[in-house]
Amino acid sequence: MKKIASILILVFAFTFTTEAQKKRRKEKRPQLSAEQHSTLMVKQMTLSLDLSEKQQKQIKPLLKAQATDKMAAMKKRKENRELKKKPTADEIYAMKNKALDNQIGFKKGMKSILSPEQFEKFQKMAKAKKRKGKAKMKKKMAGKKKMMMMKKRKMEKREKKEKDNN
Repeated sequence: MKKIASILILVFAFTFTTEAQKKRRKEKRPQLSAEQHSTLMVKQMTLSLDLSEKQQKQIKPLLKAQATDKMAAMKKRKENRELKKKPTADEIYAMKNKALDNQIGFKKGMKSILSPEQFEKFQKMAKAKKRKGKAKMKKKMAGKKKMMMMKKRKMEKREKKEKDNN
């Protein structure tokens, strides 16, 4: 009985601390506006691609539109997650189709603004960023999988102990 009570206390303490950590992480994350995000991206691209003033002025609206679309999509996903509403296959198709159309339009716009050398470097940067994002996601998923396996083992041990006690 004492063991069960101590296990329950540990489970509640663990849950409480993880929830507190999640809240702190959310509080630390600053929410930049689309304007702020696009300004920062233009400056980063200026440093990486050596953009002229004219190019900076042409790229900023493209980046702002991209940031606005991403923020709207994130907001919609968050609302659906809170409502525990899963999108239908048609909604997923429409979202992915729209995202790909936006990427194609953005790429065309960048190609028309940048010189061939700059555009080539831009594409290399985008591929590197995508690889980094995939690696980060794999690492995150591996961590989640590991946690789920640990929880499963604990539950199996707990069930085994209960059977032995009975």
